[in-house]
Amino acid sequence: MEKILYIKASPRGNESKSTAIADAYLAELRERIPALLVDTLDLSAERLPEFDGDKVAAKIAVLIGQAHQGRQKTAWDEITGIANRFIEADRYLMAVPMWNGGIPYRLKQFIDLIHQPGLLWGLDPQTGYFGLLKNKKAVLTLTSGAFGASMPSPAFGIDHHSTYLCDWLNQAGVTDITTIRFQPTLLNPDPAGAFEAAVAEAIFLAGRE
Repeated sequence: MEKILYIKASPRGNESKSTAIADAYLAELRERIPALLVDTLDLSAERLPEFDGDKVAAKIAVLIGQAHQGRQKTAWDEITGIANRFIEADRYLMAVPMWNGGIPYRLKQFIDLIHQPGLLWGLDPQTGYFGLLKNKKAVLTLTSGAFGASMPSPAFGIDHHSTYLCDWLNQAGVTDITTIRFQPTLLNPDPAGAFEAAVAEAIFLAGRE
C-alpha cells in the first residue's frame, strides 16, 4: 500500500491557500489511488521537541562513529521516531507558505530534527553528502504574499522558500519534485483567478499519477 505524508506548514487552518491547493491535489490523487494511505502532519498542532544539546551531541556521535550512551541514546531514539514517519512515506505533499523569504519556523524545526546522518543522508569524505531516501516523490504547494516570478526582485522578496525545500529534499535523495505556485497572493491583479488556476493545476497533476 502506497503511503503519502501530507505536511501542513501553515497555522491558518481553512484560511490557508497553500493548504487548500494541497487538499485539491490530495482529493484527486485519492480518486486515482483509492488504496492510498494518508498520514497528515499538521505542524501547528504537532508537539515537536527542541533540538537541544543532547540531540546535537547524538548527531555528532553518529558522524564520528561513537556509540550513543545515556541521554544521547534517549535523544537519538526520539529523533529516529520522528524521522521514521518521514522515511516510511512513499510520497510527500507539503503545503508551505513563504515567511520572510523562507519557510515557517515550525517546518524548519521539523527538518532540523529529522535531517540526520544515517537517517536521511550520509557523508563521504571524498564526494560529500549523499541522500539515503530512494524512489520518493514530492509535491510542494507554495504561496507568497508579494513575491512572484513576474515581480521585480529583490524589492518584492527573494525566493529562499522553494530553493531551500528543493535543496533539502535533494540532499536527502528526493529528486522527483513538483512545485505548484500561487504567487503572489496579495499583489495580484486577479487573486481569485490565480488561485483557481493553481487548484486546477494541482488537480491536473494529480490526475496524471
